[in-house]
Amino acid sequence: MPASVVSVEKVRNSLPTYKRDDFDQGLIIISTSSTFNSIDILNPNRMNAAEIAESANVQMHGLTGDQVIQRADQILRERRSREREQAIRTLTRLEEKQAKAKSDQQQLARFSIDNARYYMGKSPYGAPEPVIDLEVTNNTDKVVSELSLRGIVTSPDRSQPWVDEQFYYVVPGGIEPGETLAWSLAPNRFGPWGEPQIPSNAELTVRLEGLRGADEQPLWDSLALSESEVTKLERLRTEYGGVALSNVE
Repeated sequence: MPASVVSVEKVRNSLPTYKRDDFDQGLIIISTSSTFNSIDILNPNRMNAAEIAESANVQMHGLTGDQVIQRADQILRERRSREREQAIRTLTRLEEKQAKAKSDQQQLARFSIDNARYYMGKSPYGAPEPVIDLEVTNNTDKVVSELSLRGIVTSPDRSQPWVDEQFYYVVPGGIEPGETLAWSLAPNRFGPWGEPQIPSNAELTVRLEGLRGADEQPLWDSLALSESEVTKLERLRTEYGGVALSNVE
């Protein structure tokens, strides 16, 4: 047998029988401590006895059996502490992201769609032409230069909307804080907006999806947590809620 295996076996045999299982587990932990991220320490089938002994022999040189068990316990405590602090950092990051998204949504809600109406008018040449009448108020503290909107046209006798499309409007000169403006927009008559079967009693709902400021940069556009992030956040709150990091750099 390899000398490392013989050496490890001698240390193991020097221990009382009731400590040998702890020694075996400690041997696995020590042998995989330098490559923990890529090895499952609780699955010794990944390494045979000779490989475990060879890997551990260098790190446990000069240690008694009890010292091996103590060293393995220290490695586990340090590892769990690192995992705990990483989990709390992730928890903090997700909570901050969630709070920022909520705050941004509250800011966007201050820009109101006061009135929205859809109807078929006529172009200067007499052809039918869809029209969107909009009235909006900027209750934010920023000048708004562009609106990102979603328009949905429905009618009582139809389960699916006639139109469900995103559209944009660049505000000439921008809309100042506290200002209310009204526009008549002409969407593409050759697209869904120009569908001749849309009845006259159809209703238009317009949702605000985003804004751009005077510098043409997005305003309050933080993304909400994904479904997987919400699940992770709930799990971390259950496990670590109210626990502070012991050492945050």
